[in-house]
Amino acid sequence: MPSLRHHVLVQVIPRLRHASEVDDAERVRRDLLAAQRQADPSPPRRVAAALDVRRVERSGLPCFEVTARGANPGRTVVYLHGGGYVAGLDRQHWHYAARLVRGLGVRVVLPDYPLAPAHTWRDSLAPVADLVERAGDTSPSGVVLMGDSAGGGLAVAVAQELVRRGGSPLTHLVLFSPFVDVTGDTPGTEQMRQADPWLKLTKVRLYGGWWSGGDPTDPHASPLLGDLAGLPPLLVLCGTRDLLLPQVRELVHRVRAAGGEVDYVEAPGLLHVYPLLPVPEARAAWRRVRAFL
Repeated sequence: MPSLRHHVLVQVIPRLRHASEVDDAERVRRDLLAAQRQADPSPPRRVAAALDVRRVERSGLPCFEVTARGANPGRTVVYLHGGGYVAGLDRQHWHYAARLVRGLGVRVVLPDYPLAPAHTWRDSLAPVADLVERAGDTSPSGVVLMGDSAGGGLAVAVAQELVRRGGSPLTHLVLFSPFVDVTGDTPGTEQMRQADPWLKLTKVRLYGGWWSGGDPTDPHASPLLGDLAGLPPLLVLCGTRDLLLPQVRELVHRVRAAGGEVDYVEAPGLLHVYPLLPVPEARAAWRRVRAFL
């Protein structure tokens, strides 16, 4: 049974995140572009004070590299943030990056990848794949690719791209509620609309259309529709009050059918990307991630 704090967030998050269906796509576009111009992806003061955070450029992308002070880890986690492909790094991503650094002794790289609607997958896929390959050159203990929501979808697409290139440095892939079918048409999605108080299907389809560049069935934008063979071992976590649940289940099914190894955690009654939320259930999710890695 979900915790009291989770019950509170079910009421609070939709208001804070302005959860509503789309009634004017052009207005949504204007508002998002304005918000992106004003956004600051920098770390919260507490994270910056406790850890070594550097702004760097990797493969042409602005990134943040986070380590413990004075450390030179042999293992790298590349974390791709969520936000529907239209929003950048936020406090929850930063706090989770700090948890990874402290709990696993790794280097975390956070790419500040280009966002829709001004950009599509074409502006991010190859550069992030290049970044992961180059991280492998300085990570003798390997590279982990992680992502939540839209970042999880991009992570799967990047992993597929690395398989196509051959010689992927990835040892593990960790996904929280990955957005892997930007069409929004995975069977069962319509039935989930009433269960999820946060995500709205009209926004999922609008944002996905922008990210895809007009063809949401393109496997580069919707990696669920692409070849899922050859991926590294996966850990996938998703709650059952999540609009993306049907596509997450389908991803797990298809990876297993392609011969892949998947550890899947489905949390009854929990919200989208619950492992990042300030709820007690996130502690259990963290234990699964730590054990997996």
